[in-house]
Amino acid sequence: MSVHQLTLGDVLGEHRRGRPLDIATVDGDVRLTYPELDERVNRLANALAGAGVGAGDRVLWFGQNSFRILELLLASGRVGAIFCPANWRQTADELGYILDDLTPRVVVWEESEAVSAAQEASSDLGARWIKSGGAYEEFLSAGDPAEPAGEFGDDTPVLALYTAAFDGRPNAALLSHKALIAHSEALLHQRQMLNGFAFLACGPMFHVGTNMFVLATLLVGGKNVFTPAYEPKEVCRLIEAEKCDQAFLFGPMIDGLVAANEGGQYDLKSLHFVSHSPEWDAMITVDSSPWCASKMGGYGQTEVGGMLTFLGLGMGGAGYAGRSSTMVTVRLLNADNEEVAPGEVGEICARGWSLFSGYFNRPELNAAKFAGGWHHTGDLGRREADGTLTFIGPKLRMIKSANENVYPAEVERALKTHASVQDAAVIGVPDDRFGQTVKAIVVLKADTTATEEEIIEHVRSEIASYKKPKYVEFVAEIPKKGWTPDYDALDAAHGGGAYPGV
Repeated sequence: MSVHQLTLGDVLGEHRRGRPLDIATVDGDVRLTYPELDERVNRLANALAGAGVGAGDRVLWFGQNSFRILELLLASGRVGAIFCPANWRQTADELGYILDDLTPRVVVWEESEAVSAAQEASSDLGARWIKSGGAYEEFLSAGDPAEPAGEFGDDTPVLALYTAAFDGRPNAALLSHKALIAHSEALLHQRQMLNGFAFLACGPMFHVGTNMFVLATLLVGGKNVFTPAYEPKEVCRLIEAEKCDQAFLFGPMIDGLVAANEGGQYDLKSLHFVSHSPEWDAMITVDSSPWCASKMGGYGQTEVGGMLTFLGLGMGGAGYAGRSSTMVTVRLLNADNEEVAPGEVGEICARGWSLFSGYFNRPELNAAKFAGGWHHTGDLGRREADGTLTFIGPKLRMIKSANENVYPAEVERALKTHASVQDAAVIGVPDDRFGQTVKAIVVLKADTTATEEEIIEHVRSEIASYKKPKYVEFVAEIPKKGWTPDYDALDAAHGGGAYPGV
């Protein structure tokens, strides 16, 4: 083992020695100090090894938020395995897809109709299923409390998060110890997380946004507080009881807490958070760290560990995605992997310590994603004159009109700034003169109107004239693949075609 290695297990082991009295995790009646968490992780790691889990094997969690997710991640890391917390809200078919794709050695699960159906359908896959609760505790307790002897480099993948449903099905992005620690260090700097920091994990732990704060809190030796799901009164109670500094919250969730604490029965002043409304600001302590002062802004995705850029590094700049994290470098590249000039749109590409190791079992996709030695995010951006970055939108495909490149995401963003537009997608249609022209498929908001001419003129006022649509068709809804428009269906329904390279 190199003296330059640092894994998540090393971080936990250091806290066992350096923070013997500090609380590491809280979950209901469970309160574990760092030494207690470390012993449980060792027992679980040895129990997993006894169940046949070894280097590169997968361990899967089907359930709500729990301290056991952190335990399983750390234990998997100590035997060289990969841990995946799956979206428990999915259907049986979606969970079955994950089982077939990931082929886990062990599945830890909580009771639900969808999970039970997926388990029954996948009974021939050979995974050991361990029910969370009593069976899990019995399994863990049987493990040896000594740290496993195996040593794995910090570039070993340890966390898998499903994302990137390019073709309608998601892919498991693999993040290494090194990537997770590097991202945590960058986030610590932005959020100014200090000794004694407490985080409330009330957002879904199958989402990178929650995980990145759980791991940053672990890195700084803070306290992670877990609750199964977001419930406003319980979140208020936990913030007061555990003196939480941060929680996974966004607009509607914050509004729910304001309503739940209307009478001021809960003291939320320990929460150092983003300014949101006069009522909210009066309940909490408005935080001045770059992360909170910038409204938690920037550009990110699961594949970069969470955040690739932070608005806190570029507040007041022209680009609303800020500047790149201290752990990465970012380039905006064209189709030939050449850097575009400031002011031009290119694909956001990156290198650095916090980037993922590729998707599980996707060699062709990985080759495309890492072409030219850069991670190609699949998203478009623009570097402004002051060096800050603007996120444009997903790349997906390109339209070639009169030798000009038109990116649908950029036009779609302009369309959606129209007051009457609810949703929009852009396709290219064949044109005898220009090769292709732009067609916009638009859904209007209820009780609003707009003409084709008004929509076209609005886009022309937002972006370069050659990018504006020549045609606009109004529809009731945009077909989707996952979260993105189904462009193949739109092409078929609205005459799309003649794309460059096709």
